[in-house]
Amino acid sequence: MSETTAARPRLSVLDLVPVRRDQSTSDALAASRSLAQVADAAGYERYWVAEHHNMPAVAATNPPVIIGMLAAATERIRVGSGGVMLPNHAPLAVAEQFALLEAAYPGRIDLGIGRAPGSDPVTSFALRHGGPVGGDDEAVARFAEHVGNVVAMMSPDGVGLQLNGRTHALRATPVATSVPQLWLLGSSDYSAHLAAQKGLPYVFAHHFSGEGTERALEIYRREFRPSEALEAPRTFLTVNAAVAATDAEARRRARPQQLMMLALRTGQPLGPQVSVEEAEAVELPPSHQEFADAMLGRWVVGEPDAARAQVAALAATYGVDEVMVHPVDGATEGTPAAGSPAREETLRLLAGT
Repeated sequence: MSETTAARPRLSVLDLVPVRRDQSTSDALAASRSLAQVADAAGYERYWVAEHHNMPAVAATNPPVIIGMLAAATERIRVGSGGVMLPNHAPLAVAEQFALLEAAYPGRIDLGIGRAPGSDPVTSFALRHGGPVGGDDEAVARFAEHVGNVVAMMSPDGVGLQLNGRTHALRATPVATSVPQLWLLGSSDYSAHLAAQKGLPYVFAHHFSGEGTERALEIYRREFRPSEALEAPRTFLTVNAAVAATDAEARRRARPQQLMMLALRTGQPLGPQVSVEEAEAVELPPSHQEFADAMLGRWVVGEPDAARAQVAALAATYGVDEVMVHPVDGATEGTPAAGSPAREETLRLLAGT
């Protein structure tokens, strides 16, 4: 393998900025700010926020804005996007946003880019000022080209734009002295091929389905072409996690997220995340319970020693030296609205702090 796997992999965090029934958007952001500070103090490598739109349980609609907030509230951890859905945005706008973030927090900014919409077809239509509802549009078709444009525009030299027979210099920021680290993200083989072709770091969304990870990473490593940015393949693993003093308590805390994912996969209406007590009271039909149990089997859920062993086993299985955990713990009734102590505990227990 081209990557060294440590017995105890480095840890990072993925945050969707979840919104519970008892929270406002302001509360959810405050909880994520506190979670990022816990990750920073516990020695986590990086903290990424996702991009999702028009979802009642997710406040991560604008990664650059949240990244600025989190970078300002932390000291050493890398902060980035997991990821920016590039077809929703003009490449120059993304390049400018992340060039400014890198200028403000040099050496601490990651730009993870994805091709998926991060929303339903109607919301995608609104984000992209039109285009086919539920179908491909020009931004998706030109994704590879737009990735290259973002990379070029963030560089100190910028890019030459050909327009009306003249070449115009175009830079994301006037005097860049460093650039964000760019990663390609994916949940299919497409981004594995593209990341390998462009010589970029790559992450497969293992936390979302748990299927196809091995194939995607094998494609990426086999087809990788060295670039100025990267000499050898670089990737890591993402996984949902809930860790508590006992297995039973960890499973209890994970159930609200189980119900959320079940609703998403079965086309049920989505709402803010319910409390642990509300989730416990939900009785599922046998077929749905079987599906929910299968999902849980692909997550890291349990007491600390077992959870850390699971993370190490995942890293060894997929040949990576870093694991990005998505803490999915629900909150019990009476939890302060602006906090998420169970998610914080998951990070501390996994890190052994």
